[in-house]
Amino acid sequence: MISGIPTARLTMPVGPRDHLRGPLTAPATLVEYGDFECPYCGEAYPVVEQVVQHFGDQLCYAFRNFPITTVHPHAEHAAEAAEAAGAEGRFWEMYHMLFEHQYALDAPHLIRYAAAIGLNVASFTEALRDHRYHQRVREDFLSGVRSGVNGTPTFFLNGIRYDGPRDVNSMIAVVQETIAAHARRH
Repeated sequence: MISGIPTARLTMPVGPRDHLRGPLTAPATLVEYGDFECPYCGEAYPVVEQVVQHFGDQLCYAFRNFPITTVHPHAEHAAEAAEAAGAEGRFWEMYHMLFEHQYALDAPHLIRYAAAIGLNVASFTEALRDHRYHQRVREDFLSGVRSGVNGTPTFFLNGIRYDGPRDVNSMIAVVQETIAAHARRH
């Protein structure tokens, strides 16, 4: 609790179902609920990349889909594309493509990105057409709702919602504090 205000907590623990960068055993775990079409997530993307690279195996980063379809018409389809890529072991390659080409997320572009990262384009296209990963995206979204997510990006650090500054130095500092606190406890 901060100043008498309850702190939002992550309701679905990070685990093997998540797309992870870094080990589950890392002393700090950063979860982002994001939307590939959200401009604020686009701004956070290079910051998160620098934080992840800075900490290496000291940080486990998980990305969960939270497409806000009322304002981002391509967000859900882009999330399904990322999950389809994940089924072929290429989630992070598609994640990078989607954020680096955030303003071109219609189906023809998604298929081009799939080809560019070496996916089976026929299988990928079929998965998008059939909405094969809709349920997976929905599970992420609902876990976010249960955790109090109401906008993107929303971050949780070691299970507690982080609403502080989102610049590189601030995020590195708060992750460093989390790692230091973990070290003191263990």
